[in-house]
Amino acid sequence: MTTRSAPAAVDLARRDLTLDLARVVCVLFVIVVHLVQVGIGPGPDGGLVASRPAEEQPWFNAATWVGQIMPLFFVVGGFAAATGWRSWTAKGGDAAGFVRTRTLRLAQPALPLFILFAIILGVATAAGLPQQLVADAAVGAGSPLWFLAAYLLCQAAVPFLAACHARRPVLTLVVLAAGVVLVDVARFSTGIQEIGLLNLLFVWPLVQQFGFWYQDGWFDRRHPFALIGIAAACYLALWPLTAIGPYSMSMLGNLNPPTVPLVLLGIAQACLLRLLKPVLSRLMALRAMQGVVFVLGSRLMTIYLWHLPVMLALTGVSLLIPGAAPTPASPAWWWSRPILFVAVLGVLLALSLVIAKWEALGTLGPTPSRGVVAIAWVCAFVPPFAVMEWFLDLPIAVVGAVLLGVAVLLLRRSPAAVGSVRSEA
Repeated sequence: MTTRSAPAAVDLARRDLTLDLARVVCVLFVIVVHLVQVGIGPGPDGGLVASRPAEEQPWFNAATWVGQIMPLFFVVGGFAAATGWRSWTAKGGDAAGFVRTRTLRLAQPALPLFILFAIILGVATAAGLPQQLVADAAVGAGSPLWFLAAYLLCQAAVPFLAACHARRPVLTLVVLAAGVVLVDVARFSTGIQEIGLLNLLFVWPLVQQFGFWYQDGWFDRRHPFALIGIAAACYLALWPLTAIGPYSMSMLGNLNPPTVPLVLLGIAQACLLRLLKPVLSRLMALRAMQGVVFVLGSRLMTIYLWHLPVMLALTGVSLLIPGAAPTPASPAWWWSRPILFVAVLGVLLALSLVIAKWEALGTLGPTPSRGVVAIAWVCAFVPPFAVMEWFLDLPIAVVGAVLLGVAVLLLRRSPAAVGSVRSEA
């Protein structure tokens, strides 16, 4: 018989709430970035135009050195993964069970999104809408999905890399860093861009390791001046790498495939996060801020995955209202960004009331075999990887929905056993 146990109370005194705040800020900042990157509205001649207003600004490349915060998200994710893994093993959990729960936490929220994409793209294709317009909208709506592929890799690697970190923490960093450099050298020396995909195995797991070190207290033991020096050295190193070396001046241009500059950003952002900890701790001591972070943090995957579809939908509605859609990059368009941010966040919170259950694991039975977990992980990984590599279209949406459905079914299916346990990972 399956039983549902009451969730354990969270001991806020032992929880670093600044990390929760950092996760929320990272996701909200992603929304802000996309709001200023995507411009859809009437052009000078009255026709519909699509542009990227932020990227047309002279300050854009420099702004990405601060605004590219995905490395920080992986640092914070590494902290959470290290904490979760230690808690999981302390309760007798194994690697297969850990990977199962972590994969479900990503596959379940992605499943309804892929189903929606498949339906919308199918209807749009059947209705004979302009192919280029449909393709542009699909590419834009699916662009955040690369994160799922990278994060799934990192989560699957946690048991192995946590063991490496426990035995040889410095050597683990050296090996991963060497892998990053070797892949980039091979990519740029041969001109074969696909080689860079191998850095999915090195860049993000390496940045995740910084989160392991953060959890161990290494950054806490550094003097503030040391942290400032490390962060400054990382940013200074970016100049020759981008001005003389092969890397893009825009940190968005170094994102997929991931490259050395993202590693430097990860180190710098981890240092800056620790420097800001006293201020962030005082902020998180406020009950109101704790409430905001809890509400947003408990819906974070829904907010991240659905923000671009919601943004595009609201933009589409504005196009139907005379005068409501300003010309992209115009002063009115820039002033409309804060209003659209509030609207997008409001719709996302309302939407989360309907689909938030897809983020909750609920009651899980005994863990399936390692082989089943591995197959399910592959099924969950392939759809976002395909979007990252070939962009979203109708076939990828349909196949992705099927594969994610298979992954969820396999991971929620339990071998015949008496009783079940509730996931705590």
